Amino acid sequence: MTSVKGVVVAEDDAQPDPERAIELLWGAPEPDRPGLSLGRIVTAAIEVADAEGLAALSMRKVAERFGTTTMSLYRYVPGKAELVELMRDAVYGEFPMEPSDGLGWRTGLERWARRAWELHRRHPWVVHSAGTRRLPGPNIMAGYDHALDVASRSGLAPAQVIAVVNLVGGFVESVARQAGETAELQRRTGVSHESWWSERESLFERLDRYPALDALWRGGGMDAPLDPFEFGLQRTLDGVQALIESQGSEVMRDETEAGECVICGKPLDGGGRGRPRDYCSRACQQRAYRQRQAQP
Repeated sequence: MTSVKGVVVAEDDAQPDPERAIELLWGAPEPDRPGLSLGRIVTAAIEVADAEGLAALSMRKVAERFGTTTMSLYRYVPGKAELVELMRDAVYGEFPMEPSDGLGWRTGLERWARRAWELHRRHPWVVHSAGTRRLPGPNIMAGYDHALDVASRSGLAPAQVIAVVNLVGGFVESVARQAGETAELQRRTGVSHESWWSERESLFERLDRYPALDALWRGGGMDAPLDPFEFGLQRTLDGVQALIESQGSEVMRDETEAGECVICGKPLDGGGRGRPRDYCSRACQQRAYRQRQAQP
């Protein structure tokens, strides 16, 4: 338990002090010395979370790994909330991205997504540390910047580039959350996901009242499920591809189907900017003006 402005909250629900967390994440690295250090504390905390999950992590368990007291850790980190921020950035540092020179947007984003997927598989607790107010450290920002760089090669508008990267990252996080929940249930119960569902005959006997589901089940649709990551990643990138192609078609129409001059009928080149052109030249524009003036 801890106290936030006089209100006692569970340790897992506490929010990090943002300024202190930023200082710890972005401050100068400490020298590697024997004994207790911030880097060793973070490494030990990651080991606890990998083995037992984020909910089981506590300052006390980390301190026990060093044979010291919990209070000794507070010289380096204010509490669990700040420690989790440091842990997140540390594991992202395990997956640095190679230079992306020459890669297209799709190849680059796919490689980035696969790195993120491998990170979540190695450290399932990471998905439970996510949130809209989690503070990124230098390793997280380096990966995000890399993804923005390769996504920018799509030619999409800046806001769309950011949205695409968030879309792909959100997909990976969603699949990782489902996989993590399945693995955690198996760890706690000792029963695999497949075994648990195979014993639900009493449920399956009631599903014939749903014709679409029953037809797909009987047709073998559930015999060999598609890999959710592989299938979902490609369909997500296909959606981005469709967006790029649709916008490319619009640009091409603007450039090649600019129309004809309303005065002389000469094709317009479509190379102008701003509002669409109606006249092929200044002379035709003046002719149109004189015609309007001559009308009663």
